[in-house]
Amino acid sequence: MDRLPDGAPAGPVAASDGALGSMASFTNGHATVVPVMIDIRLVRDDLESVRDALGRRGVDPKEVDRLAAMDAEARAAVGRRDDVRAEVKALSRQVGEARRSGDTARAEDLAARSRAIGDEERSLNVAAEEAQDEVRQTLLLLPNLPGTDTPDGVGPEDNVVARSWPDTDMEYTEAQRVPHWEVGSELGLLDMERGAKLSGSMFPLYRGFGARLLRALTSFALDSHADEFEEVRPPTMVLTETMVSTGHLPKFEEDAYHLERDDLWAIPTAEVPLTSMWRGDVLDEADLPLRLTAATACFRREAGAAGRDTRGLLRVHEFDKVELFAYATPDQAPALLDSMVARAERMLQDLGLQYRVLDLCAADMGISASRTFDLEVYSPGVDMWLEVSSVSWCTDYQARRANIRYRPTAGGPPAFVHTLNGSALAWARIWAAIVETGRRADGSVVLPEVLSPYLRGETVIPAAG
Repeated sequence: MDRLPDGAPAGPVAASDGALGSMASFTNGHATVVPVMIDIRLVRDDLESVRDALGRRGVDPKEVDRLAAMDAEARAAVGRRDDVRAEVKALSRQVGEARRSGDTARAEDLAARSRAIGDEERSLNVAAEEAQDEVRQTLLLLPNLPGTDTPDGVGPEDNVVARSWPDTDMEYTEAQRVPHWEVGSELGLLDMERGAKLSGSMFPLYRGFGARLLRALTSFALDSHADEFEEVRPPTMVLTETMVSTGHLPKFEEDAYHLERDDLWAIPTAEVPLTSMWRGDVLDEADLPLRLTAATACFRREAGAAGRDTRGLLRVHEFDKVELFAYATPDQAPALLDSMVARAERMLQDLGLQYRVLDLCAADMGISASRTFDLEVYSPGVDMWLEVSSVSWCTDYQARRANIRYRPTAGGPPAFVHTLNGSALAWARIWAAIVETGRRADGSVVLPEVLSPYLRGETVIPAAG
């Protein structure tokens, strides 16, 4: 998941476990949805390991202890309710037997006792559901367990630079040191003022060759992934349960655009609808890995970024992105992660942009991720490294929330799939880096040759006349 070993073992939580069945509830606005999260059995069976793993992500161990205590109380409450419920059922059978034998007085006495105990059962059921809901709400906010290979750290400063391209840093001229918003305005490519006039600040408006460049990048990316990834065009507005499945809700509600009248959410990334395409389904292992790609607009309030890096395209509320997504078995996932990172890298090399790959530390990953690699390009006009892709392995964290499983070919019960996602690529910052990197002394901009087929052979944006 984009930032706004392995996780829990696969397998559904049995209803007999008490505190949590295979599904749970989250209510937001008008909708009630039913996710599950990290496997509660890990908390019950290996509390110390869960405390240590989530501690790497900055979760206070006391919160894990509190969860364990809540779960124990919820299970006890369910047990008390079920004991009384069983007594009510036994009395109901005895009432029937007494009536069939003609013992009306005994039947009436047993029925009265059943009604009295029934009132107690209803009261215990309310208490049990409240205790279960407290556990569910706590689980909804907990992040995935970090992979054993994920670096330790407390923030972005602890991310590890895994590699860079090219081996020797590129050299840039003074002409390339002009910010993209100035170049875009001078050449009629980018009009932030009219975008703000239409929609408010941080909504860009691309014009002329600027809009064509954006379209060319999308077509280039989709064609690049067509060899292995099925192209999908999902809806841009999704249900609450679709947002919950990926982990975007309830954690990042303030960063999302919500249409309250219809209880629909504007997607922050195509990962959201792609994750839920098989929500509640059981796939065949023979069909895995299942690879998907989608080009969509993405919407983010960037609520926590007020006043920070907001010029030009550095941070915007709407941007276009091509997403890669895969459902996989646990054994298939590591190779898929590597291949998805490689695809993003290959595109950056084709575009001629200097980049580096960051291995994110445990505390800097998105809530759903167990392992994440970020790709950042160097943008000479703003003299900054800009994140343009985040590729994550989410183990079975999202699949548990969305209840997506697969049927093993070798037999046995269905197990949860693993999900992987990554940008290849997000265009706003790529657009900025291309315009800055390609600028020449005469004011023209030379575009990457690889985009020529999508620009009717034109690869130079002329200087202002």
